[in-house]
Amino acid sequence: MKNIELLAPAGSFEKAKIAFLYGADAVYMGTKSLSLRTRVNVDDDELEKTIKYAHEIGKRVHVAINIFAWDEKYDEIIKVAKELNKLKPDGIIASDGGVIEILKQYAPDVDIHISTQANVISYHNANFWYHNGAKRVILGREMNKEQIKELLINRPKDLEVEMFCHGAICFGYSGRCFLSDFLCGRSANLGDCAQSCRWAYNVYVEEKNNPGNLMPVEDDENGTYIFSSKDLCLIKEIPEIIEMGIDSIKIEGRLKTEYYLASVVNAYRNAIDDYMKNPENYDYKKYLEELEKTKTRGLTTFYFNDRNNKDIQEYEGKQYNPNYEYGAKVIEKDKEKTIVEIKNKLSVGDEMEIIVPRQIKPVKFKIDKLWDYETNEEIDTVNPGRAEQKVKMIIPFDVQKDWVIRRKR
Repeated sequence: MKNIELLAPAGSFEKAKIAFLYGADAVYMGTKSLSLRTRVNVDDDELEKTIKYAHEIGKRVHVAINIFAWDEKYDEIIKVAKELNKLKPDGIIASDGGVIEILKQYAPDVDIHISTQANVISYHNANFWYHNGAKRVILGREMNKEQIKELLINRPKDLEVEMFCHGAICFGYSGRCFLSDFLCGRSANLGDCAQSCRWAYNVYVEEKNNPGNLMPVEDDENGTYIFSSKDLCLIKEIPEIIEMGIDSIKIEGRLKTEYYLASVVNAYRNAIDDYMKNPENYDYKKYLEELEKTKTRGLTTFYFNDRNNKDIQEYEGKQYNPNYEYGAKVIEKDKEKTIVEIKNKLSVGDEMEIIVPRQIKPVKFKIDKLWDYETNEEIDTVNPGRAEQKVKMIIPFDVQKDWVIRRKR
């Protein structure tokens, strides 16, 4: 079995640090306006800082320029391509053939990764991109495992293959959706998706012989979420994914919190490492238990096991697992007290869990005392009132900077 890359999303430098801390081999980030998450504002300085930090600790950064670009975007694309050629990320993710031609010309020293937006779902397509300069292809999520195996067998030997293993699924074909642009003038293919598939809709039918008599079709008084998909989760399938020879598995979620990143990356990191050490005793349930502590929709394997799978839609539009939330992040140890940055309301008596990197079982403790960070006065409760608000507490074991703490609600 060869090593498989665990690739995590990073919407900022701080999120990249969390992803690396909890076991990601690489992260992917967008540029300011040329990726499919333009509302994640990663400026040039932050991108440069992330690439430098990653390379210092032996990790990798992939940068997305994966919009489908109008002609007026190309001056900016050329400028960004030149800059990335200087910064030397480990790959540039792109999907538009015109953008890829620009990258070959203006960023020749950086590997090209073909985005899932390009709908690579066959080895013929993969081979096309290989002969047109690609180092890696990111598979469309519509493929099942037999189709993936066929592609792996017939790909060029030095073409890397990446696939999604966890996160939100777009209603559009490999994410190529025009619904947002049609409904509110925000193009998903230019990185400004309004997530129209997650909206609640009221649907009406009209009887043919009685025009104008509209009758509602709804699950309840709130309407129905007819486009909203469940979230992808392939934690049970990790052994099969590793055995088939995939080069990289990818977690979706550049808009997600540090808490989500810590929980999900840590679960998949432990799953991969445990299987590589002891394939015979792989038990996905303990990793799934951790994944289910994050705020998520229903989970599905999508088409991986069965192209006829119909259990992929979240008709109620809910997000589940409300029993835990992001509590705090460790800043530093101050003698016997620990300074943390709070993320939600904390009170004396709260039950907490620390997510320990490379350890699947969290460490539990209860808040016995709290102290105001600035006055050092003892307090009963603290509410987030400003960015980077800090508080002191006693954690009865060793902790390290940036460890994430969840709160049981």
